[in-house]
Amino acid sequence: MSLKRINIEERVHVEVSVKAQTLKLWRGHRVEKYYLISTAQKGPGQAKGSNQTPLGKHIIRAKIGDGLPVNSVFVARRPTGEIYNDELAKSNPKRDWILTRILWLSGCEKGRNRLGSVDTMQRYIYIHATPDAEPMGQALSHGCVRMRNQDMLELFELVSVGTRVNIHL
Repeated sequence: MSLKRINIEERVHVEVSVKAQTLKLWRGHRVEKYYLISTAQKGPGQAKGSNQTPLGKHIIRAKIGDGLPVNSVFVARRPTGEIYNDELAKSNPKRDWILTRILWLSGCEKGRNRLGSVDTMQRYIYIHATPDAEPMGQALSHGCVRMRNQDMLELFELVSVGTRVNIHL
């Protein structure tokens, strides 16, 4: 059996800062992309039902929405067939919009963000797009990491299932 050598300069990972409200895409030791984001209005936290953004080491478990139009609406990780617009927003004022693409996260730290009452995947925590009118750089989500649509499209193409994601203060 041969082992494939991984070049550290090519390894991609994602870093989310709750305090700075930023997401950085790293390639090896350099930041390749930098985005303003929005994490949970209720701050960081691990518990199911908390509406908080979980901290720690994660991976991208699934990439959802490849090939769908910008502003495609998702409910329970499934496209509804709707395309977000002002009229749809006005008719659903309390809806938490998950748009365009989804990167579904899974925790890697047993007891912190994996399994039991703190399981990131079972909490359905994503990196996803949100309406472009929503402010970035402010903690306003219900637990997920929100991004602008074009930023989400770009990030979606640059990561793969299994990409490491570290969420920290």
